[in-house]
Amino acid sequence: MSDLRGLSIRQLRAFSATVRLGSITAAAKALHVTPPAISIQLKLLSKQAGGDVLERTASWFEPTALGAEILEAAHEMDGLLDRLSDRINALHSGAAGLLRLGVVSTGKYFAPRIVAGFQRAHPGIVVKLVIGNRGEILTGLRQRNFDLCIMGRPPEDVPVIREELGDHPHVLIAPPDHRLAGRRDIAHAELQQETFLAREEGSGTRMLMNRFLDRVGAERPVQLVDMGTNETIKQAVMAGLGIAIISAHTCAAELAEGKLVALDARGTPIVRQWYIIHRADHELSVAAQHFQSFAAAHKNTHFPEGFGGMNRSE
Repeated sequence: MSDLRGLSIRQLRAFSATVRLGSITAAAKALHVTPPAISIQLKLLSKQAGGDVLERTASWFEPTALGAEILEAAHEMDGLLDRLSDRINALHSGAAGLLRLGVVSTGKYFAPRIVAGFQRAHPGIVVKLVIGNRGEILTGLRQRNFDLCIMGRPPEDVPVIREELGDHPHVLIAPPDHRLAGRRDIAHAELQQETFLAREEGSGTRMLMNRFLDRVGAERPVQLVDMGTNETIKQAVMAGLGIAIISAHTCAAELAEGKLVALDARGTPIVRQWYIIHRADHELSVAAQHFQSFAAAHKNTHFPEGFGGMNRSE
């Protein structure tokens, strides 16, 4: 029977670093201790857990099934300690509270506006805004690094409470001189010869595009080229390298300036929703409650203009 009452943060960090870096020597270097010190912490952790937490492969260490459970707890512990440190620092600075807000990268085109408006209304609350790709924000949510998150599609593996913030339209963009620019009700067959530029696998925009392309390429697979970011995709489309399904919020300026056009293809625009979410097992702080209320009271007021009145597609 395992007895984890004597478990220490030092043991968890030694274990986490060994798994992350693949060796005791690398973990020791990262934590500024000696390799024997790491080995001692790992032995103590295995003893308290009642079994091996690591197993050696050909060239590195991996967690056992027991170790994987402890590793998840170690990540959550680090997140809790980071949040505690931020809150203590906020109190020392005289702030009334602190909010850790995670936002998926597409949200960077409007989330700072929400934060700025909130801080004008609540100057005593510090907002720590973290913007990352969907995978990074979901990892932070799982590890309890965020009080609130703003994203499109909520996760399926973490119980969350969500509230709609407003429409999130996605459009099919092309350069202004594209052969289909200005055409109405473009059939999917017209798109089959096009090259589509896409975000990385796992992003919400990529998943949305994949579903759209399943219909476009039902008879003939389309050519797909991966691009790293929304900014790269916009520049590539303007250069004539292809067309793309992209969040309308990310290209509002380019569409308004005529650098890009939105093609009127069947099934577009594709309108989804933005949500503000938090873990169902996490009680919101007063600061987080104030922010959630503020965001809900200002629905649809912080998004780029020019996409109102869109009909939901699909």
